[in-house]
Amino acid sequence: MLKILFMGTPDFAQESLKSIYEAGFEIEGVVTNPDKPKGRGMKLTPSPVKEYALEKNLKIYQPIKVRKNEEFLDKIKNINPDVICVVAYGKILPKEILDIPKYGCINVHASLLPKYRGAAPIQWAVLNGDKKTGITTMYMDEGMDTGDMILKKEVEIGNDETTGELWDRLSKIGGELLVETLNLIEKGNAPREKQVGESCLAPMLNKEMSLIDWENSDVYKIHNLIRGLNPIMGAYSYVNGKKIKLWKSKVLTKEEFFSYKTEFMEYEKKFDGLIPGTIIIADSKDGLYIKAKDGVLKVLEIQGENAKRMNTPDFLRGNHLTAGMIFSKER
Repeated sequence: MLKILFMGTPDFAQESLKSIYEAGFEIEGVVTNPDKPKGRGMKLTPSPVKEYALEKNLKIYQPIKVRKNEEFLDKIKNINPDVICVVAYGKILPKEILDIPKYGCINVHASLLPKYRGAAPIQWAVLNGDKKTGITTMYMDEGMDTGDMILKKEVEIGNDETTGELWDRLSKIGGELLVETLNLIEKGNAPREKQVGESCLAPMLNKEMSLIDWENSDVYKIHNLIRGLNPIMGAYSYVNGKKIKLWKSKVLTKEEFFSYKTEFMEYEKKFDGLIPGTIIIADSKDGLYIKAKDGVLKVLEIQGENAKRMNTPDFLRGNHLTAGMIFSKER
């Protein structure tokens, strides 16, 4: 059985660690990021990968840095792993580490490479409204997600699927594909395919992108922003002087909206004259409908300023939103 050193940090990586542990691979050690302060008390909290490693009594390493760290390098050399499995570790490995294992360093990446190289492939697939994505396992080199590919698994993205929901699905698929990859390596049957075709980067997200631009974005772009930033930070807008976060939504074309609410047919001619961001309906029974450039956005989950996120009917029972109010970029 292959001797493995595992490197990873978030819950996405925890699924891969769990998969190879349950498959019976010999895990010689687990490398994860140092504990971070979280919550109001800023209590030091271990990563999900560390939590699982503790549960299974696996040897844990938490170097602050991996580059120019001779002590850590010596530890890996002493472990002498056959394979290093890297899943969302969060640090770029230097050549000195990449060259240690007999069969190389294997990475689980959440996209169909060469598309979406970088830190946030799942988020960008949703933000861009892609219909499909997947998992790629690959041999690591010194570039950012540029190594030769081993296996790929393609999945469809639901029209209303959030980053969080897709993240959970892909984490399980990633674990399964890693086990399959390691089995092939052990048998000497692992394929090796160069990355060809158009590539693009998936950089880290920033808070500035979460402000909704009602005037210049079509309804699908706004919907994709909302689901793409769920549960990371949430997309937000201002109404009546308050910051409101939108967490889940549904797109209705103009035709779908007026066929759904037939009593509004008499206002159909006025629809095009409404400013994008205008509330059309705000009712605890019917819900919250906002006019966009080329359609209607139904808000399913929402969060008021300094409040918890909740489903829209509950929010509307305790917050004053009325038809005619306008969501905008300014407070």
